[in-house]
Amino acid sequence: MSSLPWTEALALQHAQLDQTHQEFVALLNTWGEALLAGSDTVIPLYLDLLGHTEAHFGMEEGWMAATGFAPENCHSKQHAMVLDVMRQVLVHAQAHHDLEPMRNLLPELVNWFPAHAEMMDAALVYHMGQVGFDPATGQCAQPLATETSGISSCGSNSCG
Repeated sequence: MSSLPWTEALALQHAQLDQTHQEFVALLNTWGEALLAGSDTVIPLYLDLLGHTEAHFGMEEGWMAATGFAPENCHSKQHAMVLDVMRQVLVHAQAHHDLEPMRNLLPELVNWFPAHAEMMDAALVYHMGQVGFDPATGQCAQPLATETSGISSCGSNSCG
């Protein structure tokens, strides 16, 4: 699969995050179309996607920090892993004038994103709702638990 259509199944009922996710999907699809067409805009479009993804993940990381997620949670680890791969693919493409790793990455991102949004991002949205977090102010309506060291899992039994 080389493209990801935006559907309501991807919506998390959080206006700011849904908008960011729609932008991510649009950038992913635009880059993917250029990549498959052999366009000379592949690298600039990839840079747009990478920059957006860095900002997107940074926004979520800020929300996690403000709402009590521990810095080493698996949601953050997944963000770091995805960005690391994206950056390595860019370095390879630029150094070797070889787009094959990008061609391999495209379906991986298309397949990864819906599961990430459905599990990890949905859990973050739920948690933000539980603590009454307002992204505009960065404030929580409910006091954060002080006896815990923060949320360190993603809600899955497979991560710790």
